[in-house]
Amino acid sequence: MGFLDEGHRCPGGVWTRISKAMLTVGAGAFVGVLVIYAIEDRPLAGLVLAGAALGAVLAMAIRQAIGGR
Repeated sequence: MGFLDEGHRCPGGVWTRISKAMLTVGAGAFVGVLVIYAIEDRPLAGLVLAGAALGAVLAMAIRQAIGGR
């Protein structure tokens, strides 16, 4: 490994990490909403919001568990 010198740059900049995180959260929220609509015919807005939030949190947890930064 060794020490980092002055010219060191991490692979992928800040915007790359932010865009990957936003894509993961968005995809998780989308899947969460789809699951809610698959279970319930006409869900309430609060249930859809809760499903989206749960999907986003689970997607980020899975991404962190498999080693994605």
